Amino acid sequence: MSFDTGLGWAAVVVLPLLVAIGVGASRYAGLRHDKGIVTAALRAVVQLAAVGAVVGVALQHTLGALAFVLLMFVVATITSTRRIRHSAEVPGQWAYCAAAIGCGAFTVLLLLILPGVVPRNPASILPMGGIIVGGAMTATTLAGRRVLSEYGTRYGEFEAGLSIGLLQPDAFKLVVGPIAGDALLPALDQTRTVGLVTLPGAFVGMVLGGASPTKAAALQLVVLIGLVAAEAIAILVLTELLSRAKLPDGRTVTS
Repeated sequence: MSFDTGLGWAAVVVLPLLVAIGVGASRYAGLRHDKGIVTAALRAVVQLAAVGAVVGVALQHTLGALAFVLLMFVVATITSTRRIRHSAEVPGQWAYCAAAIGCGAFTVLLLLILPGVVPRNPASILPMGGIIVGGAMTATTLAGRRVLSEYGTRYGEFEAGLSIGLLQPDAFKLVVGPIAGDALLPALDQTRTVGLVTLPGAFVGMVLGGASPTKAAALQLVVLIGLVAAEAIAILVLTELLSRAKLPDGRTVTS
């Protein structure tokens, strides 16, 4: 049995070293993610090994690719819900995360796939779905945690807004509205600096696969703008839903 991954045996030494460096930096800086870094690395190894076989099947049929994208959506919803729950427990939180990720990701995917902006085949649907769903998940998590943290910190201002007659959604957005937009900064920075600071995966993958740089750049442009749109929609939906939710006492929210 061959265990050659194409990375070379140096990876067996270097990858654990990189994990150790991440753990050491986290511990030294007091980031409290020592265990999380190790767990994430181990899960990535197991999941990628397992998913490789499933993806091979999904790439053979359009329905298989769509089913896998739906699986990504479910896992993304669970992940965001768990992350946001660390800040505050809001009734129906999983539904809010599902709505935010779903509205953002599937709106963009439909606009890209149905008109044929990206080819309507499994080899395009699956990776595009993963990229867009993943971006919507990240934006939902960042927005949810940041918004609820700000709500807890400025709870007095929220109550003051209610006391002068503002409705709950208006008082909530008055306090947290500007902060919610911070979740969009990573996508905006990636788009602004593409080609200057970063060469994203879609571009590099196509060039290495033999595509012309022009075609690779065109696809990468679609990916980047799609990500910005999906994440903006996700942040908007989550903020609107939280503004109308049965919110916890702000003094119990953790940052």
